[in-house]
Amino acid sequence: MGDREMKTDVILIGAGIMSATLGTLLKQLVPDWNITVFEKLSNAGEESSNEWNNAGTGHAALCELNYTSEKPDGSVDISKAIKINEQFQVSMQFWSFLVQNKLIQNPHDFIMPLPHMSLVHGEENVTFLKKRFEALSKNPLFQGMEFSDNPEKLMEWIPLIMQERTSHEPIAATKIDTGTDVNFGALTRMLFDHLETKNVDLHYNRSVNDIKRTTDGLWELKVQNLGSGEVERHKAKFVFIGGGGGSLHLLQKSGIPEGKHIGGFPVSGLFMVCNNPEVVAKHHAKVYGKAKVGAPPMSVPHLDTRFIDNKKSLLFGPFAGFTPKFLKNGSMFDLITSVKPDNLLTMLAAGAKNMSLTKYLIQQVMLSKEARMEELREFIPNAKSEDWDLVVAGQRVQVIKDTEAGGKGTLQFGTEVVSAADGSVAALLGASPGASTAVHVMLEVITKCFPQYIDEWEPKIKEMIPSYGVSLMDNPQLLNEIHTNTSQTLGLSEKKPVFS
Repeated sequence: MGDREMKTDVILIGAGIMSATLGTLLKQLVPDWNITVFEKLSNAGEESSNEWNNAGTGHAALCELNYTSEKPDGSVDISKAIKINEQFQVSMQFWSFLVQNKLIQNPHDFIMPLPHMSLVHGEENVTFLKKRFEALSKNPLFQGMEFSDNPEKLMEWIPLIMQERTSHEPIAATKIDTGTDVNFGALTRMLFDHLETKNVDLHYNRSVNDIKRTTDGLWELKVQNLGSGEVERHKAKFVFIGGGGGSLHLLQKSGIPEGKHIGGFPVSGLFMVCNNPEVVAKHHAKVYGKAKVGAPPMSVPHLDTRFIDNKKSLLFGPFAGFTPKFLKNGSMFDLITSVKPDNLLTMLAAGAKNMSLTKYLIQQVMLSKEARMEELREFIPNAKSEDWDLVVAGQRVQVIKDTEAGGKGTLQFGTEVVSAADGSVAALLGASPGASTAVHVMLEVITKCFPQYIDEWEPKIKEMIPSYGVSLMDNPQLLNEIHTNTSQTLGLSEKKPVFS
């Protein structure tokens, strides 16, 4: 074992979209801070951020039905949809700033305009979708949304889905043209390429095996070079744990009280990908359906046009699965080693509460290809098995914790930041909407962990994100200005992009 010891200002663990975003923000706010990044794999954006490991949806609650719920009085609660949409607008503004300032190039390499649609079957679901549409379309954030239950109009919108549909069951959809397909893998790599030009030290094939507080108040990391086996010790004033599913173990090793009584439940994903160019050419939208009873929110079925490596693709899924790994490239012992004395009761309570989810995941794992094709045929009635292949997507670790609302062992669906009281360490846990809201979440990390600098940094933050501290929903004029500017800069409008 080596005894080399190095000091830096900031350490980022994991080279995914979250670390890339935080590193880029910090380099804009304090260019002279030294930043070091450690990644276990050989390249950036290879786990959850990779383009084949997620759906590539710019989550703005335009089509995802799980962000709107029906209240007991029958009205639709759109508060979560508003929150997600405003957070995605923050990401769009930041990306636009980076393109305008030539910090990243060619926005079409990571973001493309694409209609977002919701699709439902059955009278009850059609009634819900119409109420959802009426509630959302009154809000300036969702301007331009259309609703139709007319089969002829739906044939215009989604010919692949409507062709050869023999069922007489009521069917309806909403459509909004301001949706996006985002290649988070490409964006992650672009951001790290930029950070390297700003003297950020990137170290690949490095495993962070331990993290502990030292007597001088710094955090010391034990980092192993997976190539040579050499172990180094790195110290920093601030550490961000952005290792996807691997974050929970490192948070536990940090020993901070805020990391106690938290567990994780891994859910894997599978997609069907179309290998027939003629079929791919017939569909141009992200179409989200409704999750089946007992299915977790991340298993909402959707048929997605994707743009990967400048090629149009078509994916359907995700099908949920189970493996005890916390990362796609993780260990089969990840789940069992995450159980500690402080979270044992929380994990047991979660197990008892979520028997239906466990049963659902087991059923999903056992599905044959033909059974998966039958689910696809609910979207594409004439889908042929030979046109579709199975792709294993990324691992997601859902947070389990004790909450007032849900009690002990409540399974959380969403993204969560856990930080030390003194702001010296922060960890990102959870899953969707994740990458889409990365800029909002990393600003939350900055606010929590560097409160003493916020007043000083605020003018620069507002330069990068003009809506910072403002509700866009309550400021339609600002929303319109921002939407026009970001659409032009990112090449999402019919007008020629400002920068190509």
